[in-house]
Amino acid sequence: MSLRTSYTRLAPVYDWLIGPALARVRARSLARLPSAGAHIFLNGIGTGLDLPLLPATHRYTALDLTRAMLDRAQPRRGKLDVQWIQGDSQRLPFRDDSVDHVLLHLILAIVPDSRAALRESARVVRTGGKLFVLDKFLRRGEAALLRRMLNPLMRRIATRTDVVFEDVLAGVTGLRVIDDQPAMAGGWFRLITLEKTAAQDFPEASESSSSRRGQVSQTMPTSSETATPTSIKNQINPLIAPCLSPGFADA
Repeated sequence: MSLRTSYTRLAPVYDWLIGPALARVRARSLARLPSAGAHIFLNGIGTGLDLPLLPATHRYTALDLTRAMLDRAQPRRGKLDVQWIQGDSQRLPFRDDSVDHVLLHLILAIVPDSRAALRESARVVRTGGKLFVLDKFLRRGEAALLRRMLNPLMRRIATRTDVVFEDVLAGVTGLRVIDDQPAMAGGWFRLITLEKTAAQDFPEASESSSSRRGQVSQTMPTSSETATPTSIKNQINPLIAPCLSPGFADA
């Protein structure tokens, strides 16, 4: 089962499964955000459980792989300035150094290629910007036999249970850890704050920057009142998408 199919099916019950269990640690994670106005990229917004807890002082761009998740997130935007984009965290359709900070809640241990997702987030955040991670990670050398045994099944349904954060970070240049705290479940869930210290050093030197970027499947209207059948159903190429936030669409 593909990740898109799996989370389309999980969308109606996602809040019931995840909401109450992670409400407290989610609020703790969001308390790390800066107070001054910034452009914050919400990478893997899901059903938008973060949105009611976010300060209105910032501008947000929210991305998720599935339309079903975005449909459930939109009503939670309140008065926040949010742009909605359907796309792949492993191939972001954004320019380098496009945002001030990135929020990565429960996404790195879900995508098939955690390194690609972290590398892409690091690419689009400006140097000096922060990446705020909340997720479940094993540590190097940790046995965690049950989690490792369950992984072949769980990764097909919803999430990976064998991701070692230190191994993921080792494959991404230009990032440093400035904080790493246990959050819950005996330290399985962690709050990790990263800072971008330099531009990304991609091993594929001959590959152009634009070729690494994914395609925006859909851009979503900022409210249901402004939605039109065309704006919702059209497949948008970031090269020609005038409705993307300034700095995001390729020039």
